[in-house]
Parts: sequence; structure tokens; C-alpha cells
Amino acid sequence: MLKSVDLRDYMLADAVTLKEDDNVLDAIAVIIDNKLSGVCVVDDDHKLVGIISEMDCLRAVLSATYNESGIGKVKDCMTRDNIAVARPDEDIVDIAQDMLRTAHRRRPVVENGKLIGQITCRQLLSAVRKFNV
Repeated sequence: MLKSVDLRDYMLADAVTLKEDDNVLDAIAVIIDNKLSGVCVVDDDHKLVGIISEMDCLRAVLSATYNESGIGKVKDCMTRDNIAVARPDEDIVDIAQDMLRTAHRRRPVVENGKLIGQITCRQLLSAVRKFNV
């Protein structure tokens, strides 16, 4: 059903991003307004430095409520270690299998150290639909 194709053909090239110093409330707005489950966090050179998910934001809100403190910045609650990334020339089938194995809904696409896009479950399903027509 799904033929092997380059990831570059299906990734979101204009992925929404945030910066580490953005406020978590701004991250929440970006996630809600764009109907995303998470957002890549980049530095000024567009290098991937982390990912902030809906769950990270929820955790930050609950922590701020419990501790009666400010909600904080993206860098305080984002995931920054052991982020699986993809290369744009990788096979979409291999990426889909790995995303299922790791239960990740999104994967940043990095080339020459810089974020160039993101592949999500939705893009993978779009590829299936295209080949099934």
C-alpha cells in the first residue's frame, strides 16, 4: 500500500517553531491555534534545541498552580535530551515504523544541523491516502 518515498516529499517544511525564552503561555497559544501536539524549539541559527509538547505545557501549568509561581519559559519545561530526528532523505516507511515503536507523534527533520521541517502522523497518513488513490 505505502511505497517507499523520501521523507522530504511529505514533511512540513514550514513547521511552526518557538524559542527557548518564549513564555509557556505563548507556547500553549501556538499549540492550540495551530492544532498541534507539540512544537520544535530552535535557537537563533535555527538549530533544534528541544521540543515542547501539550503534555510539557500541562505539566508546567499544574506545577505553577501547585507552587503558586509563574508559569515560566519554554526552556524550563521542554524536552531537550535524546530527541530522535530524521534526515530529509530517509525512507518514510522506516520513519513511520520507528515513530510507532517509540510512540512519538512527530519527528523533527534536520539537515546540516538545522531544522528544516517536521514529519507528523498526519503527514504519514496523507502519504498513505495519496498512494491508495
